[in-house]
Amino acid sequence: MGRLATIVLVHGIAQQQGSADTLEARWLPALAGGVRNHGAEELADRLWRDGAPGSLSTRMAFYGNQFLAEGAQGAGTELDDTQLDLMEQLAAEWLTTAATHASDKRDRATAFRLGTPPPPDAVAQGVTATLRPAINALMRLRWFAPFGFGLAQKFVVSALSQVVGYLTDEKIREYAQQRVLEQIGPDTRLVIAHSLGSVVAYEALHHTDHPVTLLTMGSPLGLRTVIYDRLRPQPTIVPKSVTDWRNLVDEDDIVAAHLELAELFSPCPGSTVVPITEQYLDNGSSPHDSTNYLTKATTGGIVAKALGH
Repeated sequence: MGRLATIVLVHGIAQQQGSADTLEARWLPALAGGVRNHGAEELADRLWRDGAPGSLSTRMAFYGNQFLAEGAQGAGTELDDTQLDLMEQLAAEWLTTAATHASDKRDRATAFRLGTPPPPDAVAQGVTATLRPAINALMRLRWFAPFGFGLAQKFVVSALSQVVGYLTDEKIREYAQQRVLEQIGPDTRLVIAHSLGSVVAYEALHHTDHPVTLLTMGSPLGLRTVIYDRLRPQPTIVPKSVTDWRNLVDEDDIVAAHLELAELFSPCPGSTVVPITEQYLDNGSSPHDSTNYLTKATTGGIVAKALGH
């Protein structure tokens, strides 16, 4: 019972080099900062004070290690044609979002131009020749790697393959959901999920009756072609365990679905709960960063309400 948490955290993509402990060390002070920015000083101290966790139990549901394990979907060379096709579809979705939401005018123009399919006789060159046009195009956006094409290539392939790995590998899917469910107990009040973690949390919460508030940040749950249509169960409804669902999006976060999720997720029978997307946030130069989402006063207000403050 010592492992159960009042707040369960669920990380997103590209965390395979971390651990539950290292991610908690990043998220906890940011979460306390958001609560403090909201004005709930005492609650913030209970989350994090003097460089250490406070009295509230907050635990990270860590599944990133599955993308380093032997046989996991970690690199483009390990993916079959079906998985590469799914990666291409997701890349095309992100390009479409970038063409309309990227704050960098050059990225908007690049996404619009490169989002157009190449001529039939075009031949891919170099190390990305086995990938698809949209994936190659996504790598050229400064949004993904302001420090150069090499880093963009590694990040984009890793991010896309992890999303597809979760959706196509039953062992990864089950493992990730179990990491969430094993933290939920009688005292759990809130689940905070970022990026791919919002998909994990959404599906996991269909397997518990314990009432919680769900806070999703930078969530791709509404991306129809790859994620939304593959969610379980179908048709998509709000999990019966969710008593309040708040969704946060930065306007420049091209990984997220810039949609009103209430139109896509019906209330559970007998409930009126639907996801509510708050006014767009401004996370500065790192729009998808989890800690930038957590430090916002809006986030702090949601946390305070969920914990009865």
